[in-house]
Amino acid sequence: MKRLAILGSTGSIGRSTLSVVESNPERFSVISLAAGGNVDAAFEQAQRWRPRVVSMAAEADADKLRGKLKTAGLADMEVMSGAAGSVRVATHPEADFVVSAIVGVAGLEATYEAVKAGKTVGLANKECLVAAGELITAEAKKQGKPLLPIDSEHNALHQCLRGGEAREVERIWLTASGGPFLNTPAKDFDSITVEQALNHPTWKMGKRITIDSATLMNKGFEVIEACRLFDLPPSRVSVMVHPQSTIHSMVEFVDGSILAQLSVTDMRLPILYALTWPERIPSDLRFPVGDLRHLDFSPPDMGKFPCLRLAYEAAQAGGAKTVALNAADEVAVAAFLDGDIRFPEIARTIEEVLGRTPERHPATIAEVLAADAEARRLAAERIQSIAGNKAGNLRPALASHK
Repeated sequence: MKRLAILGSTGSIGRSTLSVVESNPERFSVISLAAGGNVDAAFEQAQRWRPRVVSMAAEADADKLRGKLKTAGLADMEVMSGAAGSVRVATHPEADFVVSAIVGVAGLEATYEAVKAGKTVGLANKECLVAAGELITAEAKKQGKPLLPIDSEHNALHQCLRGGEAREVERIWLTASGGPFLNTPAKDFDSITVEQALNHPTWKMGKRITIDSATLMNKGFEVIEACRLFDLPPSRVSVMVHPQSTIHSMVEFVDGSILAQLSVTDMRLPILYALTWPERIPSDLRFPVGDLRHLDFSPPDMGKFPCLRLAYEAAQAGGAKTVALNAADEVAVAAFLDGDIRFPEIARTIEEVLGRTPERHPATIAEVLAADAEARRLAAERIQSIAGNKAGNLRPALASHK
């Protein structure tokens, strides 16, 4: 029986993880849950799974949850909040596997502490490895515990890499759908609306990751994540646009052989793989091979999608540059979603913040968080300086988002 702690239990990955648990009750149990701000969803999960501890992002929501649990006769369940609550969930002594699925750096400290506590971690939060991958991977090696990727692309790579030894790998290939603007001329990017950017052609995801997919920043994050998970330089991690999203990733070996992983576009499959590794167990998640007709591939246009170029540059520098990349992107994407900046300003904001971030390598999580805070300050400063000039023309175009 594998005992799970789930960080981000009310998000899409968290819900999919609980679906996998539901289908395999003889293999998994739920020990602790960290939710966001959805009190009703957290209450339902607490009632169903009876975890030892539940944490909410804010103390006010934790108070609401305590009240609902008391009314339901579950007043003895431990309820916490904030970073301390997430750390408590991730390091609970009864948990042996932690699913890290809190979006952004909010889950960074809890993920690091889980690794430090000797837990096996399934990573669905790429920001952890982007911002603090150097520290997290070093600690995982020290603890002798694997970091198991849940992101579909890195999960696919993990599966393909079982076909050879590390010294036999020439290159890894991350596939990208290309997002909703693959065929949109760059001259039209200024008029892209929030609704258009949120209309991903393949996956149903949260708002930030969907916008990141539209800018290809999500693929840039995955390049950095792949470098750190598989100990490869950026020059040996390539991106190929593959609109069908049929092949999730590929590994090219030194003899020219290429192994590719294909599966349904259902996150329960990579979650199941991570939870059961090194085993494989039966599931009903079948890929319809008979429907396979053709596969398209093309190189990404880094001129049209500068976020991918910026990610490669940050990956090469490492340290504070990757921290700043993630922080500036999060601030810029939020500003775009709020209608404060136009779509192309996301990349421009990130580039300016990277240019103002010195090259250094944080030695502790506290230093990572300090670098993150500084990058957010710089991004907010730039957005504030341009929002006033553009607000008059911008808001009518985005009024429907409001």
